[in-house]
Amino acid sequence: MKEPKPAKTTRTPSAATLSRRSRLVEGKRTAILDAALQIFSRFGLHGTSLDQVATAADVSKTNLLYYFASKEELYLSVLRQLLEVWLLPLRGFTLEQDPIVAIADYIRIKLELSRDHPAESRLFCLEIIQGAPLLLSELEQPLRETVDAKVAVIQGWIDAGKLAPVAPYHLIFSLWATTQHYTDFRTQIDAVTGKTLDDPVFFNEVLEGVQKLFIDGIRPRP
Repeated sequence: MKEPKPAKTTRTPSAATLSRRSRLVEGKRTAILDAALQIFSRFGLHGTSLDQVATAADVSKTNLLYYFASKEELYLSVLRQLLEVWLLPLRGFTLEQDPIVAIADYIRIKLELSRDHPAESRLFCLEIIQGAPLLLSELEQPLRETVDAKVAVIQGWIDAGKLAPVAPYHLIFSLWATTQHYTDFRTQIDAVTGKTLDDPVFFNEVLEGVQKLFIDGIRPRP
């Protein structure tokens, strides 16, 4: 009578192996998101194919669909990622801060984001111009909640006499419009001045000018 074969044992991956796999997965996911951002920002959702993104990310289309089930899911993932980056500085506003310092720093950070992440700004602008068909739910809830919370902070600064009595929502909208203008209308800025934010001297000139414009307008009056 034959003896039964010993049962196969499942080998548990080591912590190092799991960590390496996690890094590979995250690296591939990041590569796909980066490639998608560049192509979506040029051609929009409908002008972009998953084949284009897969080729740019150096992965197969099948592999791409393992990470993102559809083009729409990939597009939303890119938009959510850029919203997170853009909203992080605004989320830093607190009642305890000196509002003049906080807003001056916010202007600097937003101009740096405009300089360093032009593709993200172009894509967001393109989505908004089209009526935000896929991003509207994100704008109506997470974005609105963040802005409402920071409007309350700005109103608290005003009530404490630390800022002039300005309209908080319109202050935020104006900050966004002014800082993002330098990337969304980069071609126009370059045509008029022959410079972009990539020029360190021009960047500092813009920063000082925009800070003065806003800070002089919101500084408490005697």
